[in-house]
Amino acid sequence: MPAQKTPVRAVDVAAFILEKQGEMTAMKLQKLVYYSQAWSLVWDEAPLFQEHVQAWANGPVVPELYAAHKGLYSVAPGQIAGDPAALSSERAETVEAVLNHYGDKHSQWLSDLTHAEDPWKLARQKAGLPDGARGTTIITLPAMAEYYSTL
Repeated sequence: MPAQKTPVRAVDVAAFILEKQGEMTAMKLQKLVYYSQAWSLVWDEAPLFQEHVQAWANGPVVPELYAAHKGLYSVAPGQIAGDPAALSSERAETVEAVLNHYGDKHSQWLSDLTHAEDPWKLARQKAGLPDGARGTTIITLPAMAEYYSTL
């Protein structure tokens, strides 16, 4: 079967992560979805999901995923209306590799890490956003692919 190159939805990735990891903070879920996208660009040479990632004050956020968990501090399996089965085996493997590396990290640690990395920092700098300021600047796929391929 050919590798899946058509992106799925961010909520599908989030539902897959929750199914594998169990309940977690909404912030941690956002960061794991972000890293899944980043590493898919490097390892699979294709986006994992179709939605844009924005450089919000608290780090990378997928607004459509945020809308799905808005108002929740913690998100449990089944609370996000996504389809974990939408991920091909190749895509699932990519997300599982991300979970093996980042899955045991605390949400604040993941947030701090994204703040130290160029894709988030440069997107905010280009938009002229100071620390803590709200913004909806997109973190581009090329910026993510370029940065993470050097690690």
